[in-house]
Amino acid sequence: MGRALDVLLFLAARPGPVPGATLVRELGIPRSSAYHLLAVLTERGFVVHYPDQRRYGLGVAAFEIGSAYLRHDSLEHLGRPLARRLAARTGEIAHLGILHGADTLYLVKERPARQQAPLALVTDVGVRLPASLTANGRSILAHLGAAQIRALLGPALVTRTEHGPATLAQLRSLLAAERRQGYAQEDSMITEGLRSVGACAFDHTGTPVAAFSVTRRIDGAGAPAAEIAELVRTAARLLTRAMSGTAPVDWF
Repeated sequence: MGRALDVLLFLAARPGPVPGATLVRELGIPRSSAYHLLAVLTERGFVVHYPDQRRYGLGVAAFEIGSAYLRHDSLEHLGRPLARRLAARTGEIAHLGILHGADTLYLVKERPARQQAPLALVTDVGVRLPASLTANGRSILAHLGAAQIRALLGPALVTRTEHGPATLAQLRSLLAAERRQGYAQEDSMITEGLRSVGACAFDHTGTPVAAFSVTRRIDGAGAPAAEIAELVRTAARLLTRAMSGTAPVDWF
């Protein structure tokens, strides 16, 4: 068990796949034992073998465990106080969400102590909504490649109201504009009359892993939209820093 963990930690610390001989030499494990461990870990999905290169790298099972940790422990623990502060400073409801397949999954929801006109939202903890429609989800999608987005969402997009992108081409155009402005905004795409602004946080690999968003009435009073967007971006920057994350150059 200990040696299996040593192998996984060794692979996790490398920038790419490594030869089996390197692993044997660096860890000081007998050759037969090392290759037996690699075979078992490969069978379970924790390691991937690249036979043409004679190298080994981390598999999807290792990624899933790391992602589960971020989703269920670290992200909620680190993000909740930031979402609470965001709600207090904006006077509006704040969320922390992640991508879950083609959807936004909400992990945290914080209400301000006082809200002039309380909102009844469908966005509660554990609720999933189409990522292409939510500011939360699109702020993350804006930093993914075209192939990743196509694989996640498929050719046809879901809509809830008469607003929002209905095709991948429309979504790509919207994502490009939102990436340029530094945040995503949705107006009446989830619920008529409501507007949300979202900005994402990045992990240590530079991958967008979660996003904060604030929801308010389109015709309501309160802080200007640009000010709300900057507060949301600040929360995303602080979460990125708390995770020892790496954002795109000059993003924050």
